[in-house]
Amino acid sequence: MTQPKFKIKKGDVVFVTTGRDKGKRGTVKKVFLDRAQIIVENINVVIRNVKPDYRNPQGSFKKELPISISNVSLIDPSTDKPAKVGYKLDDTGKKVRYFKKSGAVL
Repeated sequence: MTQPKFKIKKGDVVFVTTGRDKGKRGTVKKVFLDRAQIIVENINVVIRNVKPDYRNPQGSFKKELPISISNVSLIDPSTDKPAKVGYKLDDTGKKVRYFKKSGAVL
């Protein structure tokens, strides 16, 4: 079985459209293709309480949990707003991502 293709890649700036962090922006740190989830910097942060030890002397730490790819949208840098993304072939025949409204290539 082949992995599904998603239009969001590591390093992209995304806008959260639903959930507890709705309206926030962040950079994608990791993409889980098999689960259709991503980890976004400073989004969906939870505090894990653990027994204090030498690694966590305060007894708790903050952790970023994955969110679904369907709950985010890529931000178009030319308009600075969330936009839909598509694929097209450029002049050299290479497949590139582009914003459908502005036509800007990622």
